[in-house]
Amino acid sequence: MEALRNLEQVQRTLSLLQGHDLSSNHRHDDDSDRFLANFLLFIVKPCGTLDLKQKYDLISENLPKISPAILEETVVSLNEEDKRHCDEHLTECCLADKKDVDSIGTDTAELPMIGLDAMQRANSTLEDFCRSYFMFHELDVNRPESVFRYLPILSFAESYIYQLDSINEEISNISGEIAIGNTAKERNQRLTDKFVEAFKTGASRPLVFLLDRHGLLTERIRAELNFGEEYWALERKLCHALANKKKILIEDVMRAIHLKSFDYRVLSLLLYQLREIQVNEMHMEFLSISEFLVEVSDDLFDYEDDVIDNNFNILRMFVGVYGASVAPVMLAKYITEAEEKYEYLSKSLDPELFLNYRRRCEEATKEGGNRAGHSLGTWSIPSVIADEEFYRSERLSSNLVVSSLE
Repeated sequence: MEALRNLEQVQRTLSLLQGHDLSSNHRHDDDSDRFLANFLLFIVKPCGTLDLKQKYDLISENLPKISPAILEETVVSLNEEDKRHCDEHLTECCLADKKDVDSIGTDTAELPMIGLDAMQRANSTLEDFCRSYFMFHELDVNRPESVFRYLPILSFAESYIYQLDSINEEISNISGEIAIGNTAKERNQRLTDKFVEAFKTGASRPLVFLLDRHGLLTERIRAELNFGEEYWALERKLCHALANKKKILIEDVMRAIHLKSFDYRVLSLLLYQLREIQVNEMHMEFLSISEFLVEVSDDLFDYEDDVIDNNFNILRMFVGVYGASVAPVMLAKYITEAEEKYEYLSKSLDPELFLNYRRRCEEATKEGGNRAGHSLGTWSIPSVIADEEFYRSERLSSNLVVSSLE
């Protein structure tokens, strides 16, 4: 973890130097810039009673007097143990940094960083989580101090997950060779390959490191993040197969839909950690089946858009498995079974808690959000799209006509 912190410090300092146009004149020498970054970090480290101004004055006064000969003399004056320690330190600061930096790339456009769009998309999930889940943690969502006390970690985690989810959906879109106009042709395949490789090697690792550093990481949170990566892999696999008219398995579909709400479980487990209390397994089980029903409700709401974008959608997958005529019947069967389990588990909850949660579901339904409440017993399965390729072509033609008229 110390090496990771040092790497992050160097990276931030490199960005700072570049922002102030303080990079070395050796434009193709990364070692020069890393040396400047490490030197700057050395200067700002505490040293007795010296402040930054005094350090600056000392360096300005004496650095011009230090020649290469003096540096060589200094190296000669070290004993063998000091030389070995110095060599190890230089290796850690320069060579190790170079290896780690190169492994993740120096072009920030190639990294799955948190963007404003991801934060904005995550905001609706965070609002829903606070309004729907805080009650299970004995927190009052109407009290700002309850929300803002835990919001930074929750917001960062959800935004990071949304960023990766967006990238994964883009990969699914490209892999299916689906595009509106020339969108797919304009994509940078090199970045796509990097993103695919990142998912293969553990896209959640930076988030895991951060949570571990703050003492929030548990094996269960780590497992849920792994489930998230498993879901993304299944999403890519299933969407690619569906777009290319290949066989898909119902086992994979059901596994994916149950994993899809992993981010809500991560947030809930983080909240237990932040509050330093034991996980309530009964609540987690009830919310898990509730999450399944909400995900199905969302997929039905977003069905047409998901067909266009080649996104994972349970109705799309059921059509791929069972065919257009049987898919709605089979999906209704799964919904009925899940609702029966939901009602059974609800009896284990405190009556007042369940009443409050039910009211929240009703509010979400009236508000018409994407995570619409399912507890009112109203389900509407949209008309099935049997030929997705034809549907996309028709939508594309329609959009072009509308654009030409505007």
